[in-house]
Amino acid sequence: MNANTSRHNSAAWDESARLLSGTARDLPTGRHHIHKERLMAQIHAKQLDERTASAAPAKTRRLRLPRPAIALPAMTVALAGMVTAAIVTNNGSGGRGSGVATGPALTTEIGAASTKGVPQLLDRISLAAAQGSRPAVKPGQYIYIESKIADTFLKTVDDKTTLASHELHRRQVWNSPDGKKGWLIDPMVNENPKGEPLSLPDEQGNTPQAYLNNPSYNYLTELPTDPDELLARIYKETKSHGSSPDQEAFTTIGDLLRESYPPAELYPALFKAAAKIPGVVVVDEAEDAVGRHGVAVARLDETSGAREEWIFDKKTHVFLGERSVQVKQLNGSEAPVKPGTVNFTSAVLKRAVVDDIKQTPAQGG
Repeated sequence: MNANTSRHNSAAWDESARLLSGTARDLPTGRHHIHKERLMAQIHAKQLDERTASAAPAKTRRLRLPRPAIALPAMTVALAGMVTAAIVTNNGSGGRGSGVATGPALTTEIGAASTKGVPQLLDRISLAAAQGSRPAVKPGQYIYIESKIADTFLKTVDDKTTLASHELHRRQVWNSPDGKKGWLIDPMVNENPKGEPLSLPDEQGNTPQAYLNNPSYNYLTELPTDPDELLARIYKETKSHGSSPDQEAFTTIGDLLRESYPPAELYPALFKAAAKIPGVVVVDEAEDAVGRHGVAVARLDETSGAREEWIFDKKTHVFLGERSVQVKQLNGSEAPVKPGTVNFTSAVLKRAVVDDIKQTPAQGG
């Protein structure tokens, strides 16, 4: 997304640039914009609220930024701390995300996990993926993905820290097959309720090349469809990212399931590759963001103590959504994050190829 820097004063912009540049070497360049979007939103909210504050100041600290487009590598603790520690005054005034009210922390029962049956389940999921309809995307068309997402964050008022959540809300994304044009409607990111363009080149006039952690549809058509070759490619391209090579490989595949459009040949290969990652488990009972129950393919991140769960329909094995569930107790400033906290949850509602930007499948007839 092209940021509108005129909305921020120079001091705030210089500070944000310093924070971003100081951690850039730790991140794949394709993931920077997610952090930048959130940091700019928080700075903007802080400035706006400082001008209109009439209530007791509050601090909000995100547990983990939701990964609506690109996953957050677990190794980026430094950047996450910088972004999540941003202080905003929460007095109900405008700014990005003001249309998404805060509520109580999202929680769930922690489902029992087992390594038994992992290959068999992923084999059935892969078979279902191979049988599903997945037309190719032509030049001039757009990939449309509609989902609902919510997340939990730490909120401090008068030195008292509690957990709160951003309410479940709709997110709509359009992307061209080459990844150079798009549109995003998400009240947690956009200032304009009608959304904002996702277009290249960026503010510096650069057109980044698509790659695994920032893929376009065209890029995905070039990936190997042999599971062993695909997994080797994933490990190679995500080397030194995440809390561990295995966790980052699992997270990368999860990103592709949530908000991309893997071609017909690649889609089943992703599940066959996931079956080869050590530490993958099955959770018999899981629930996506809109309450659909299913079975989850999951993996515990030993560093963060959170378990990433991909949720599938038990009968059709269609991908429903994803969530991050805290399994281990955190300490220090994040101690309020108890086991059972849902850090992030999503549900994919529609995924289709449409003929124009901002067109929905219903409009396309």
